[in-house]
Amino acid sequence: MEPVPKRSPDRTGGGPRPEDLAPPIRIPAGLVVLVGPPASGKTSFVRAVVERRQVDAEAVVSSDGIRTELFGAVSEPADPDTADAVDARIFEERDRRIVARLAAGSSVIAESTNVTPQARERLIALARRFDAPVTVLRFAPDVADLLQQYAERGRADLTAADVRAYAGVMSRDAGVDQLRSEGAAAVHDVPGRRQSVTPAEAAARFTFGQVLPGYHLT
Repeated sequence: MEPVPKRSPDRTGGGPRPEDLAPPIRIPAGLVVLVGPPASGKTSFVRAVVERRQVDAEAVVSSDGIRTELFGAVSEPADPDTADAVDARIFEERDRRIVARLAAGSSVIAESTNVTPQARERLIALARRFDAPVTVLRFAPDVADLLQQYAERGRADLTAADVRAYAGVMSRDAGVDQLRSEGAAAVHDVPGRRQSVTPAEAAARFTFGQVLPGYHLT
């Protein structure tokens, strides 16, 4: 669970920040793609969104969650061929769950790193099959905060060098203009530790549509 950051000076006096008074950003029903390195706060954010009942738990499709369901505790097989086969199975199941949600007219949140154009292209292609809009939520803490969060979580399946590498790819290949050019209808940065914002506070800055246009769920 993400630690509660220290409050910024403008909050110690009890006064709200201007962004806290702004109306929440509305995310339309469709495919919501989270983009960010490991330990950037994606899981804490979606957990807060679910706890606040902004979406139901089934709306979140997590590659790490699927890995745990299918193969137990998160770990990387020593054999590269086995690791590739495991990843293929995980993302095949992820895609199946996303398609099932979109086909039923339900919104879905894809929780993976998604820092490469290839990863996002695969997801965007799924959304296009159902004419579902794609919204990207970016998680881009600075490297110092990212490494601190990584150290606090004690993940055994990643090294600090891995986290730095993901952050480098994010910086190079997941800018706002790049994401829009790939087909995102909207791109929003999710605040975190650097802005002294907790996951629950970040979640409160968004609302999520549940049903795709033209569908009437019972």
